[in-house]
Amino acid sequence: MIVIAAVDRNWAIGNKGELLVSLPEDQKGVFKKYTAGHTVAFGRKTLQTFKDEKLLPKRVNIILTRNESFEKEGAVILHNEDQLREYEHTHPDEKIFLIGGEEVYRTMLHLCDEAIITAIKAEYTADAFFPNLDESEDWELTEEEPEIMSEKGVAFTVRHYKRV
Repeated sequence: MIVIAAVDRNWAIGNKGELLVSLPEDQKGVFKKYTAGHTVAFGRKTLQTFKDEKLLPKRVNIILTRNESFEKEGAVILHNEDQLREYEHTHPDEKIFLIGGEEVYRTMLHLCDEAIITAIKAEYTADAFFPNLDESEDWELTEEEPEIMSEKGVAFTVRHYKRV
């Protein structure tokens, strides 16, 4: 499994249920480039941040929720880590991207062996964070793509990590 996230300098990912900043070059360039045609797994709260709670197109959408009665047409609903592991095991040819939010990252990151991190070169007010991979002995930076300047005047790079 591969984790993908956009973080600021403090590894923050969100504030009050919203992204810190919307960067079209990241969403359409980086996120879409890597996840289109693959499977994305995310929490129910993350679904609520999508416009009109629409599933991401051209992807298999897995929604992770402890709510056993939750339903979403067109999505695969899983309720725990064991079910996600079983899904991964029974779909060995699928590339699965873990896309958030904070609780999903915190509880499921150990299932991933790669990370694609959009490192935003700014700081924002935040209440949700991603684990700092640079401070983890479990992860190493393997590649950093050239810096991109967003039309919004915010610079970022895409950093690739591998579990060691």
